[in-house]
Amino acid sequence: MDFPAYTPCRLCPRQCGTDRLGGAPGVCGETADLRIASWGPHMGEEPCFSGTRGSGAIFFSGCSCHCFFCQNWQISSPRGKGGTVSAGEFHRLALNLIEMGVHNLNFVTPDHFWPHIEALCARLRDEDVQIPFLFNSSGYQLPSMISRYAARMDIFLPDFKFADPVLARLVMRDERYPEIALEALRLMVAEKGFLEPFDPAGADLARRGVLVRHLVLPGHLENSLRALDLLREEFGRWLPLSLMSQYKPTPAAQSRPPFDRHLSAGEYQAAVDHAQALGFENLLVQPLAQSDDFFPDFEKDNPFKGNPEAG
Repeated sequence: MDFPAYTPCRLCPRQCGTDRLGGAPGVCGETADLRIASWGPHMGEEPCFSGTRGSGAIFFSGCSCHCFFCQNWQISSPRGKGGTVSAGEFHRLALNLIEMGVHNLNFVTPDHFWPHIEALCARLRDEDVQIPFLFNSSGYQLPSMISRYAARMDIFLPDFKFADPVLARLVMRDERYPEIALEALRLMVAEKGFLEPFDPAGADLARRGVLVRHLVLPGHLENSLRALDLLREEFGRWLPLSLMSQYKPTPAAQSRPPFDRHLSAGEYQAAVDHAQALGFENLLVQPLAQSDDFFPDFEKDNPFKGNPEAG
C-alpha cells in the first residue's frame, strides 16, 4: 500500500520535503516503510491509561524531535532499532493487543507514520473496534495536522517540553517549539476537551480528551516554572497535567551538564509547589525515587521490566 503523503513529506514541523516513498529517509530518520520497535501491554503510563491490563503501546522507530536526552534514544535516533511491518501485519498486531485486553491502543511518536496509522484506525472502526485510540506525542506537531489526528484519535497525550526557545534550540535545534507546541495543544483541546474521566487511581479509564505531560529537567527549573505558567494562563486550572520526575541521563546527555545528572528532590518539589500554587486541580505527580522498571532498554524483547511479557 502506497501513501502519497510521504512524498514530499510535510508531516511534521521540520517540513523536510523528502521523497520517503522513494526510499529516502526524512528528518525523522525513516522512509515510508513502517517500522515498529516494540509493542505490548504497557503499565508505565499514567494510571488513567494503564489501568489493570495495560495500555496497548506501539512504539514507532524514528522521531522528528531529536531531543538529545530522549529516553527512547535507541529507537528514536535516525535508523534506530525497529522492524519493517506491512499494513496487514500492523492490523494483526493491533488486533492481538486488543485480544490481550488492553484498555486502549497507544500510538507512541506517531506523527511521522501518520498515513499508516490513519488507515489502520479507519479499518478498525469499520470493524467495530471501540476501545480508545491514543496519540502519544512530543508536542512537536504540525498544527495544520491536528484536525486529521482528531478525526481518528480519541485521546491526546502530548508533552509540553519547553517554554524557553533558547533551551529548545539547544536540545532539539528548533527554537519554535514553544509556539508550535502551544498552538497544537490549543487545537487538541478545542477538538477533544480535557481528559474524561480523570481518575488518578485508574479505576475509571480515560475515554476521550487531552492530558499534558511536562518533564522537569535538571538545572532548568525556570523552564518548568514558565511552562506551568503558560499552561495555566492558556487553559486554566482544570487542565489535566502530569508533572514528571523521571529524568535519567542517556548516553548523549552524559557529556552535557547539567543534563548529565538526575533531577534533584529540591528541583522537582519546587515545580510541584509552583503547580499547586497555580491551582491546577487535575495534577498527577511522581515520587522522585523511581525504580528503573519503566526506563526502556529496546535491545530486549520486553524493554520495560515493569511490564508483563509482551506478545
